[in-house]
Amino acid sequence: MANERDDEGPAQYASPPCFLHELDPAFRAPLSDWTDVRRWRKAERERLIAARLAVAADARAAMSRCIAEGLDAVIGDIAGRMVSLYWPFRGEPDLRPWMASVNARGGRTALPVVIEKGRPLIFRPYVPGDRLEKGVWNIPIPAEGDPVLPDIVISPIVGIDPNCYRLGYGGGFFDRTLAAMPFKPLVIGVGYELQRIATIYPQPHDIPMDRLVTEAPGI
Repeated sequence: MANERDDEGPAQYASPPCFLHELDPAFRAPLSDWTDVRRWRKAERERLIAARLAVAADARAAMSRCIAEGLDAVIGDIAGRMVSLYWPFRGEPDLRPWMASVNARGGRTALPVVIEKGRPLIFRPYVPGDRLEKGVWNIPIPAEGDPVLPDIVISPIVGIDPNCYRLGYGGGFFDRTLAAMPFKPLVIGVGYELQRIATIYPQPHDIPMDRLVTEAPGI
């Protein structure tokens, strides 16, 4: 899913920093100024994307297969359920083979589409082989189809904290979209273990993932 409203609005904190400074030698004092938070998020985003791109392509492919297995374990029977996935971008887990398997098992799949900046995404149905066109950032999107509402939203992460708050790309689409939906889908973040971070400095509009699935077993 295209992401984020993380860089819009003043910083407020979902929970106090407690005694993390006594436990983690890499701990830095909490940021209290939104300009500093935004600057930190930008730098952290760049660091994490570079880290996942540094992983060899065959290793990422193997991790993607583990993530697909983890999704099956979390979701269970997929028949009759609509799942929104995403087109992999900048080293994200490639779940396109899993997307095909969802359709083969009686599920339905969709991809998110950016309509314009500041508006929620829409979801269009997509089955591997359907016609695609270039969307925002040249990411492929379904060329046609009426909007659908997914029962399950699979969202790639750039970073994620222990409370399942997700660091994305900074556009605000993810939280805006979930807030606008008429019902709450099951929201599953997917990524690699290397993307775990201590905090994203969550804001009041940030919506945490319901679950996180990485390449690690049992996550």
